[in-house]
Amino acid sequence: MTGSRCSLRLLALLSLLAGAIPASALSPQKIEQVTLAPATVQAGSPELIRLNVTDNSAHVTGEWLGRRLQFFPSRDGRAWFALAGVDVEAPAGPSQLAIHISLASGRTFDIVRAIPILPAHYRTTTLTVPPRFVEPGPDALRQIEAEQQLKAKVFAESAPDPLWLGSFHAPVRAAPTDSFGTRRLFNGELASIHKGMDFRARSGTPVRAANAGVVVLARPLYYEGNCVILDHGLGLYTLSMHMSRFSVHEGQHVAKGQLLGLSGATGRVTGPHLHWAVRWQGAYLDPAKLLRLNLNAIQ
Repeated sequence: MTGSRCSLRLLALLSLLAGAIPASALSPQKIEQVTLAPATVQAGSPELIRLNVTDNSAHVTGEWLGRRLQFFPSRDGRAWFALAGVDVEAPAGPSQLAIHISLASGRTFDIVRAIPILPAHYRTTTLTVPPRFVEPGPDALRQIEAEQQLKAKVFAESAPDPLWLGSFHAPVRAAPTDSFGTRRLFNGELASIHKGMDFRARSGTPVRAANAGVVVLARPLYYEGNCVILDHGLGLYTLSMHMSRFSVHEGQHVAKGQLLGLSGATGRVTGPHLHWAVRWQGAYLDPAKLLRLNLNAIQ
């Protein structure tokens, strides 16, 4: 064996030991180094998908649960990432994660992984609210329909790149509840599944951006009250509801920790609090799990 061949094999081995795959060493066996965090996938889980390919010129796409995965390279060039999730109402059972990789050389690779989705167990609670929020009148129904169309338009377009930087932080300094996923009975009838996290925030509590993004909605809505929606890119949004005051406007770019407004008791509420929701490509995810997810690894 020549010295040059020994050097090439040594470089390839060192790269693999470092946990990344150089484009020149790709093979169907070596490329299947895909990890999900958290490793246990449940209904409502946000998931950080990592693919260990060190080729920033590659084109990586994927699909999972009928949703398109948008991969992007890490800043150190050692891996590709996609932030995804499982809707709170997704059924338990098997699912298929598919990833397609195209290299500048023309070589392509496909990865197919079976991902079991485990059930998440949520509570049932009973709330009493004014009758108009359970059985809206004709004028309210027209308002609700118009707002649904507005939100559909807002969610239809998202920044093509990740706008967030590092891990997400809680939007308020207040105690959270474990209300995500709770089946809610309003005035004795099942009305909805709670798709956000409630914080016991007194009126006037500062509400801040959990991460960097763009304000795509900041206006009063029938159910949500004064609502701010941030687009964090790649189909990821956070929603802050029932606020008493806005401190931002639509189209504004905000940094992590920037003041969005003050908490309150507007919309369908039983008292002052902040309802904070996380949405990815139409799937509502558990905010508490997003706050625990380490996104600093993307740096």
